[in-house]
Amino acid sequence: MVIQYKCPSCGADLTFDTTSKKLHCASCGSYYSIDSMPPPDIPLGESDDAPKVNPFGPQDIYEEASFDYKQKSEWQHKDFSSSKVSEYHCKNCGAVVITDKDTIATSCSFCGAAVVLSDRIEGQLEPSRIIPFKINRDQATKAFQKWCKKGLLTPTEFKHADRVKNITGIYIPFWLYDLNGIGDIDATCTKVRTYTRGDYIYTETQYYHVYRKVNLNYSNVPADASEKMNDNLMDRLEPYQNHDLITFEMPYLAGYLAEKYNFNADQIFPRARDKVGGFVDNYLRNTIHGYHSVITNRKDISIYKKNAYYTLLPVWMVCYDYKDSEHIFAMNGQTGKIVGKPPLSVPKMFAWFALIASLSFLIIKLLVVLNGGPWL
Repeated sequence: MVIQYKCPSCGADLTFDTTSKKLHCASCGSYYSIDSMPPPDIPLGESDDAPKVNPFGPQDIYEEASFDYKQKSEWQHKDFSSSKVSEYHCKNCGAVVITDKDTIATSCSFCGAAVVLSDRIEGQLEPSRIIPFKINRDQATKAFQKWCKKGLLTPTEFKHADRVKNITGIYIPFWLYDLNGIGDIDATCTKVRTYTRGDYIYTETQYYHVYRKVNLNYSNVPADASEKMNDNLMDRLEPYQNHDLITFEMPYLAGYLAEKYNFNADQIFPRARDKVGGFVDNYLRNTIHGYHSVITNRKDISIYKKNAYYTLLPVWMVCYDYKDSEHIFAMNGQTGKIVGKPPLSVPKMFAWFALIASLSFLIIKLLVVLNGGPWL
């Protein structure tokens, strides 16, 4: 099913406006609230009463006897009936729109109209939540150009930021997890005291047996679920501000690209578990302080799933063409944070190395002179 939101006043295409948080008509200037948009049509024979199928199979029960902890895992989603197609017809100009199998929102290559492919989330899970774009294309372009000028070791030509091949706003599929982290640590710690009596210097070492136990809860821990996206790049875009999380509605996709997930919540969970495991480990270590040494005898950390929410998060993908090679950068569409690896200027690297080496040499010689040594 192709959904294209039209202006009731003039019939032009509507796109989501990041400033007003409404659908905007560029033709007549009208604005329409998301709530005022009619829901997409449901094909004949389909209804909300149709039986739902849980693609994850039976829901798991997680428990640990020592804490009598029992938590049912719940995946937040909505089911739709199955329908797979590979091409669509634009309702604006009639052209054929051919997309990747994972695309759920795009634009017509012929007339540029925003297209939401609702069939692409039928038979899959409709997102439970979304963070709408807060940064529009013009703001993203200016922010990227400003960011390019900050690199001390980047080539001068790159700093001009005049070779942006394309900049694309895309909603990336993520799973946001609510997790419970339980950890305990057993350690041997020491406090050392040195004192003098007469002609003797004494060192006194006291040993302590230290035990710590924590029970921590984490909300909305993100992990991207798209096989196309670089996991490290997506992780570096964090943090997202969760106060902007809202219930998913189709109109938010108008004017942007969007992808559906390739990995379900169970498949992505190990990434979230490892991330939170590091948080719990760091928290445990920070509870032990005031000692001269800490030797860990035993440490146990367990991470449990509570809920997982299929969520679309906004990302601007920037393709920069520099010296016959493409450099990919990503920008958080909510906060404006930019990540990526810019090219390095070899002459500038050598210049900085020579400057640092020269300053280090002068400092060392100055210290020698101050201590009575010769300058030469």
